[in-house]
Amino acid sequence: MMRANFLKLAQSGRSNLAIAARRASVLNVNQRLTPMLLSRAASHQPVPMRLFSTSSPVAHQTAPKVDITPITQAEYHDLADEYLDAVLTKFEELQDEYGEVDVEYSSGVMTVKIPNVGTYIINKQPPNKQIWLSSPISGPKRYDYVRSSEAQSENQDSSKGEWVYARDGSTLSDLLLKETGVVVELGSE
Repeated sequence: MMRANFLKLAQSGRSNLAIAARRASVLNVNQRLTPMLLSRAASHQPVPMRLFSTSSPVAHQTAPKVDITPITQAEYHDLADEYLDAVLTKFEELQDEYGEVDVEYSSGVMTVKIPNVGTYIINKQPPNKQIWLSSPISGPKRYDYVRSSEAQSENQDSSKGEWVYARDGSTLSDLLLKETGVVVELGSE
């Protein structure tokens, strides 16, 4: 009986080590986690898991008020297509300059692969009237269209505005500039 328990414990340790090794290969991006995962698996300690949260308490306290511009579905498509075309043009220029950058755009989804950085995915989300970004550096974000304060006060057309992340007030153009060095310029501005 004692031997059977010992064998189960040994097998459990090997399976925990195998699980930790698989996790370590997945988490290869963060090299500091690998030794911790392996040491905890070897000592039969549970690996701490971080629960997923869609909000940050700090972001809610410091986030500026963003007035999302109400736009029709047709306006959304026009504005999103104009913006994504401008982004595509800039990334294609980058691709021509540095052959290693790979950019593809199809059906409202843009995939940009930048060596030593990762893959960016920028896509339209018509049901929400948003542009979504998945960044290898800053993670996923959802951008809403916000008119500039000048256009709002003068009741001008909604073409003078920005795609803004409502949680912190940052713009998609600023993030792309900061992370990729690409300056997005729209023809109507």
